[in-house]
Amino acid sequence: MRQAITARVTITDLTFVLNNAYFYMPSEEMIDSDFFKKLPKIELHLHLEGAIPVPSLWELVKKYDVKKVVKSQSDLEKAFMYEDFSHFLNIWTWKNTFLREYEDFTFIATEVVKDLIDQNHRYVEFFFTPRDHMDKGIDPQKLLEALHDGVKDFFDRITVNFIFDISRNFGPENGMMLLEQMKEMKSYNLAGMGMGGSEHLYPPKPFEEVYEKARNYGFHTTVHAGEAAGSASIWEVLENLHPDRIGHGTSIIEDPKLLNHVKERRIPIELCPISNVRTGVVKNLIDHPVREYYNNDLNISINTDDPKMFNTSLENEFTQLEEIGFKKKDVKVLLENAINSAWCNEDIKNNLRKEIDDYYNKTCISSKTVDNTA
Repeated sequence: MRQAITARVTITDLTFVLNNAYFYMPSEEMIDSDFFKKLPKIELHLHLEGAIPVPSLWELVKKYDVKKVVKSQSDLEKAFMYEDFSHFLNIWTWKNTFLREYEDFTFIATEVVKDLIDQNHRYVEFFFTPRDHMDKGIDPQKLLEALHDGVKDFFDRITVNFIFDISRNFGPENGMMLLEQMKEMKSYNLAGMGMGGSEHLYPPKPFEEVYEKARNYGFHTTVHAGEAAGSASIWEVLENLHPDRIGHGTSIIEDPKLLNHVKERRIPIELCPISNVRTGVVKNLIDHPVREYYNNDLNISINTDDPKMFNTSLENEFTQLEEIGFKKKDVKVLLENAINSAWCNEDIKNNLRKEIDDYYNKTCISSKTVDNTA
């Protein structure tokens, strides 16, 4: 049986409590458990074809898989398990076989952007790879028109820009051809050019003229580098292609000179931590260099790359980072880096900054609390 306890609170006791109230500020662990879910999000490295919600992709599989090779949505989900980076590229190619008509691209663009809005994305830059679909008779310009049709009704809720991706695998001639076609499409929210493909097989130097001309046409540029190859690959990209940003950059850590070079020039790095774990680039998140990059003040942002193929989201990425020592104040810095590196005008950037600041100020993490959180 509980006994009643009578307590006497003196003026001295109250004075002590009031003077030391900061000891009773809620810790980060006590803050809303949905913090990252509700957080406004900015993403710079997201491949649209790798972000198709599985139920939406299943609809396309049912439309085209007449032999019923994939028997269920569950089987489709199981396909997204990878032995290494090369295996991932093979699955990527297989998945694209279910995108055959322009209406398919409009459909997936709508499904992806609706999914991102549900996750509180406020700004996104979508990579898309025209060359992957040209053998099916898909025209690159009409492809972008179809993608734009799929997202344009949502511009009051999210800002979307596109990046057309040329592929190392198809050579610089194909890259130049795509550039000449896409230079006419800037009015469709086309902000830049990127380059993916098999980094370990195709060096960047042959694409030097393509990148120079892209800059002359007013495109921003980025390159996947240091993902499937070592730090030498990043040096080659920086010295020959001079991109505005680097995608992945996981192997920067191998070379202290390169790390200092990237740091001093504030070159934006589009990190994709969970992607690198899923494709075997790193063994686990603890082995990922994201912590060391952040501690060295590199200009890094966090991205999902191909979120539905890697079973991730920005909410998950930030949650995983928190588990290896990142604080919520650190996530704010990462989002600010993304805003500063985004390919949009200053009005959009200022609105994004305000939304992030307002969100932090409305939670327990006021600016004072953030500064005091270890």
